[in-house]
Amino acid sequence: MTRAISLHDVSKSYTRGVPVVDRLSLDIEPGEFLVLLGPSGCGKSTVLRMIAGLEEIDEGELLLDGEWANDLLPADRQMAMVFQNFALYPSMTGRDNIGFPLRIESPGADPRPRVDATARMLGIEDLLDRFPAQLSGGERQRVAMGRAIARHPTAFLMDEPLSNLDAKLRNHLRAEISGLTRKLGVTTVYVTHDQAEAMSLGDRVAVLRGGVLQQVGTPRSVYALPRNVFVAAFIGIPRINLLRGVVRAPLDGAMTISLGKQYLRLPEPLCLDHQLLRVQQGREVIVGLRSEAVRISPTLDFARPGGPPPRSAARPGEVHITGLVEHVEFQGHEVLVHFNTGSRSAVVPDLEAPRPAVRPSRRRRGSRRDGTVLDRLRERAGALRAGPVVALDDPADAGLDQAPPEGRLPGDLIVRTTPDFELRRGMHVPLLVDLAHLFVFDQHGDRICPAPARLPDLEE
Repeated sequence: MTRAISLHDVSKSYTRGVPVVDRLSLDIEPGEFLVLLGPSGCGKSTVLRMIAGLEEIDEGELLLDGEWANDLLPADRQMAMVFQNFALYPSMTGRDNIGFPLRIESPGADPRPRVDATARMLGIEDLLDRFPAQLSGGERQRVAMGRAIARHPTAFLMDEPLSNLDAKLRNHLRAEISGLTRKLGVTTVYVTHDQAEAMSLGDRVAVLRGGVLQQVGTPRSVYALPRNVFVAAFIGIPRINLLRGVVRAPLDGAMTISLGKQYLRLPEPLCLDHQLLRVQQGREVIVGLRSEAVRISPTLDFARPGGPPPRSAARPGEVHITGLVEHVEFQGHEVLVHFNTGSRSAVVPDLEAPRPAVRPSRRRRGSRRDGTVLDRLRERAGALRAGPVVALDDPADAGLDQAPPEGRLPGDLIVRTTPDFELRRGMHVPLLVDLAHLFVFDQHGDRICPAPARLPDLEE
């Protein structure tokens, strides 16, 4: 079947040959809603502009409905773009803004029937005679959407259209966009850095980092089976817990993953995924635990009176660890508890700035500062490219009773729980880790558990 949009090894560079998009290959089906997701500067808007014809493609090829389209003029691609800043003509009313591209395409035709039909679809009939300065942000974005819809395009290209709006209006317009695009059945490519938008809108989500495509799949697949540690960390609220560990696989004992002062004992007989960890014996790995993969043991004696009846402690596949409460976020329907388990955390440099790693001092002759400005800029630029994760904590193990390092958020493990437990800072709390939801990544950030070949229907 012919794809609506196909990108084959597409690359784009600006100054000094640094690739903004690096050998990107992506197929978009007719009528599909695809979301390009990634942090600022990852190249997602550049991809959108290359599809629209607003940026030239340096290498690779773009196919539209199976036809080569690298040099096709933007006007000949029959696509409609919705911008972040609305891009309305201030001297035109809403009616004129919506009808303007129609008058350009067909100068002799009357655009009013299509403008009126589009306005009814969006519920903005009473806004057609107002100027942009008389409209709110949400109303301007509806008019901008109307201008795109009225053209009856082959594809919608949306570049963060909701980022300038407040949270409540974003949620409302998100539902409207989802309903409209599915009703119209038009292929849609949507750019955002907001994972909530990506997960709620997209039929598929393509995650970019440093101009490189990391993973593409359904929202469920990229959450349940992230291909690498960057995807795991970028998708999910709260962010996945990333802990540095060491695999221990003695010949005469159970396999464990050491997490500083504590360890995770893998149940025997080992499942296939855990058996594959034997090759990591003695190596440092990155353990990923989402907040729902850890629960507070129901054996606590300080559960709220009148709460749920006691449950059995550990379930099959769960192991015990202990955490020290450092911070409690009460959110009404749930509570996020920050625990210090004595583990060493890891971060992904694109997502947050890590503390400088401990390294031998490099001092310029005659200078009081370590390294040159150029060295520091090179290190920072290297960290922002698609590379391995960087350790956050010092190599020394942290004890349960030690305070978190200065500048770091409290705790190395965040657990989502119910308000039934009354937790206070300083409490030692028994925790249960569900090993069925354990992620293990190697030092380069690639997932090794669950095995990459597991559940192929969830991965592409």
